[in-house]
Amino acid sequence: MGQVPSATRALRVLRFLAAQPEPVPLERVTAALGIPRSSAYHLLTAMVEEGFVVHLPEERRYGVGVAAFEVGSGYARQEPLQRIARRPLATLVDQVGQSAHLAVLHGRDVLYVLEERAPGRPSLVTDVGVRLPAHLTASGRAILAQLPAAQVRALYPDRSAFVDRTGVGPQSLTALRSVLTDTRRRGHAREDGEVTPGLASVAAPVLDHNGHPVAGVATTFPADGADVAVLAAAVVRTAEQLGRRLGGHRT
Repeated sequence: MGQVPSATRALRVLRFLAAQPEPVPLERVTAALGIPRSSAYHLLTAMVEEGFVVHLPEERRYGVGVAAFEVGSGYARQEPLQRIARRPLATLVDQVGQSAHLAVLHGRDVLYVLEERAPGRPSLVTDVGVRLPAHLTASGRAILAQLPAAQVRALYPDRSAFVDRTGVGPQSLTALRSVLTDTRRRGHAREDGEVTPGLASVAAPVLDHNGHPVAGVATTFPADGADVAVLAAAVVRTAEQLGRRLGGHRT
């Protein structure tokens, strides 16, 4: 990251801190983002002065500051991603006849910010505002598969980080890495009965102009009798469309 502009480094630091379940030491930041210790210290100091980061001297840790919350509140008020995604998501529902949703990563969870329900389909657990474990959901896996390995490791430091819902799904970092490798190979994420028995989902990441996953687009359907390849292709097309509207690209 030697040639990366300072502003980009600062944003990556802020994004990393926002994804952590609690404040972290300086060494965690440097290891996850590959920033020299002195550079990370100066960045964090400047961000503390501006209120985007808070320093806990007794614990020697850094966390997200009030100014970052204010920015997040502005995003919540304006809902730009939801505005951009609403029509493409509705089109996806029309194409596949299944309910679809948009989720963003929030720590080790995904937060559902938009849902389009197909006519005649039952309500899902993925209502707007609901949070579910990212490692169990297709949306979460689509996002996690695009993150640096060090960031995934920081999110899941030990087995206690792996919440279980239905008795299936990865319960260790090694198992999760295998799932994410398969996700990258296929070009989309899958889950089958790991959130709700009898229901499955496929998802694809929405990438911004830096290639960072800002959200996951998914459709959920009965596990029996669905043409998963057709559903996955439609979801990938929708995610790519959203990425282009955000100035992003697929790698």
